[in-house]
Amino acid sequence: MDHELKQITVAEFLYKEKQLWGFENPARALYQTIREYVENALDATDLYGILPNVTVIIEQDEKDKSICTVTVEDNGIGIPPQKIAEALGKPLVTSKFKIRQSRGQFGLGAKAVTVYALSTTGSPIEAYSSPLDSERVYYVKFSIDLSTNEPAIYALGSWRKSTKWHGTRIRARIRCNWSYARSRILKYFEMLAIVTPYADIVFIEPDGTIHHYPRIVEKMPRPPKEVKPHPASLEKGELQMLLKRTTARTIKEFLISTFQRVGEKSALNVLKLAGIDPSKPPQSLTDEEIERLHKALRSYKFPAPSSEALAPIGAELIEAGLKAILKPEFVVAVTRKPRMHSGGHPFIVEVGIAYGGAIEPREQPLLLRYANRIPLIYDEKADVAWKVLEEFNWKHYGVNFPAPLVVLTHICSTKIPWKVGSKEAVAEREEIKEELHLALQEAARKLRHYLIEKRREEELREKISTFLRYIPEVAQSIATILGEDGVTPDKVQRLLLDTLRRRMKGKELQVFEQQVKNLSKVKIEA
Repeated sequence: MDHELKQITVAEFLYKEKQLWGFENPARALYQTIREYVENALDATDLYGILPNVTVIIEQDEKDKSICTVTVEDNGIGIPPQKIAEALGKPLVTSKFKIRQSRGQFGLGAKAVTVYALSTTGSPIEAYSSPLDSERVYYVKFSIDLSTNEPAIYALGSWRKSTKWHGTRIRARIRCNWSYARSRILKYFEMLAIVTPYADIVFIEPDGTIHHYPRIVEKMPRPPKEVKPHPASLEKGELQMLLKRTTARTIKEFLISTFQRVGEKSALNVLKLAGIDPSKPPQSLTDEEIERLHKALRSYKFPAPSSEALAPIGAELIEAGLKAILKPEFVVAVTRKPRMHSGGHPFIVEVGIAYGGAIEPREQPLLLRYANRIPLIYDEKADVAWKVLEEFNWKHYGVNFPAPLVVLTHICSTKIPWKVGSKEAVAEREEIKEELHLALQEAARKLRHYLIEKRREEELREKISTFLRYIPEVAQSIATILGEDGVTPDKVQRLLLDTLRRRMKGKELQVFEQQVKNLSKVKIEA
């Protein structure tokens, strides 16, 4: 029986396997569209030191409510005019194939939206962009040619700017289910506002309802730096690709110039371990030599990879975001030191805890998950953070449920180990799981200290309150017994309070003074 093999393009693959990228139904697709465009907007701003201003608008078709137009505008660096259609309409074309932390990695997100729009409404994408320092706005109307994987351009235009705006505005018309997606989308924006307190975000619903998440701080996380790959993180195929592309004349020069943490001494040691002549040209290595080199690179004890490619949110910004959005009575955040996962990919774990205040009590902590500053809404129980939280013993830290408790987890890495292409759940890696547990322990210890102090204060307040409750009566009795002119209950009460005050200090005195104010409400009869 003959089997005909047919090669398909990446665009065709996206078209046929929409569920792999988070477009399996109209509600999820609407959420995913917003997420992909907003993440691009934030990467175009904060990665370049620009305080983000992002506006998101959803409009429903008047005749068919299952059709939505999504518009996202940012004040980022913009896209060069000749690159707009390619950047947004050609799968696997991206500026993010670099060794540094960013929200996107695969070069598929915005293109998947373009394919989804094509498959559900047949509508092209409209994009407006004005690069930094440009005096013009550029317009492109485009889609994707599934057979060639190339953008199909329908219209081009440009005009002189009338304002100082720079950035990108993109509009997609897609099949949607707003009523089912609404709660998830609102949760997404609330979670986003927590970890980007330096951003000004406006979201407008189809009925015109405006949700504004104003900027509350001017400080941004340090932008990540682009670094060379770490040799221990390489797959064999990646090594083969780098060997083909290098301009280095010798394999020793190739190792030193291509990788971080490789100097002359370590390069010679690796090549000795692999049994390869240091002066051999890289392109002349045999398959067997490449295999030996790969094994040597993976087994050699190089220093840990640079963490400069990472940009954690930081405890200060996490605490500011949690306070602004959740209004808790207590908040704490922890940023751990960098570690490696999967051989050589650096990562940093952060955990925040918010307790009390406006937070509603629940039978278990409310978990807010993030990866590379991306809010993760779906597939919660498949995520490594859920596993850590599920195994955590809260009773040891003085928390009894139901409790008003929120836990935030953030994993940043040059390579997030996603479970699926839609980037909603982080796979369980032992190093990441361990760091999450340690960070949660550190934050929970601070919560336990707060709860202990809170309980002590409540007990102290009750003790002092009970004692002060009898002061007016005691003062009245003493004044009556003495029966002297000028000895009034008020005067006796003041003397008693002054005597008690001299015996107290610190927190006890502070609570005492608060409770004394209540005595003014008690009428003392002369």
